[in-house]
Amino acid sequence: MIQIGHTLISLDILEKEFVCDISKCKGICCVEGDSGAPLTNEEVELLTEYCDVIVPFVEPEYANVLRTQGVSYIDRDGEPVTSLVNNAECAFVVKKDGVLFCAIELAHKQGLVPIPKPISCHLYPIRCKQYRDFEALNYDTWHICKDAVCKGKQEGVKMYQFLKAPLIRKYGENWYYELESVALQYKREQKR
Repeated sequence: MIQIGHTLISLDILEKEFVCDISKCKGICCVEGDSGAPLTNEEVELLTEYCDVIVPFVEPEYANVLRTQGVSYIDRDGEPVTSLVNNAECAFVVKKDGVLFCAIELAHKQGLVPIPKPISCHLYPIRCKQYRDFEALNYDTWHICKDAVCKGKQEGVKMYQFLKAPLIRKYGENWYYELESVALQYKREQKR
């Protein structure tokens, strides 16, 4: 692990290649898993505030869940997560031509919502866990992302490079450029 400020970053994030390949996975991460997408308290407030502008992007069944149950619930770990439809699919899912998209992201692209998607989704496959004195960033390996690993290897793109925009969104440009510098130094050391 490496440390930047109050974050501890798994070496996998520097070493592993990764580029999402939605043409292959079809966005299945939006419906697989044991709960909704993790949310911050600020995201719960923001999504609640903007729910009415997001709802037109989703199917009626999903819109009904968002309107009646709200944008989130507390999971078994006591954390807020996105509401689910049929205990499986994120309530913000939009299906187009067999591919799953995020209604929040579609609304954001039209300038209707200030965030592109929850930061946990934007950063995936990096998962962040807050501890008392630091935040740990780890690579969440999942079989459904095997095509993303293959595409990353083909294109020679490391995970931290692919996730530059969300990492900057969460930690800022200075933090990211320090990560980039550490990654280059680490790469040189590995070649010795």
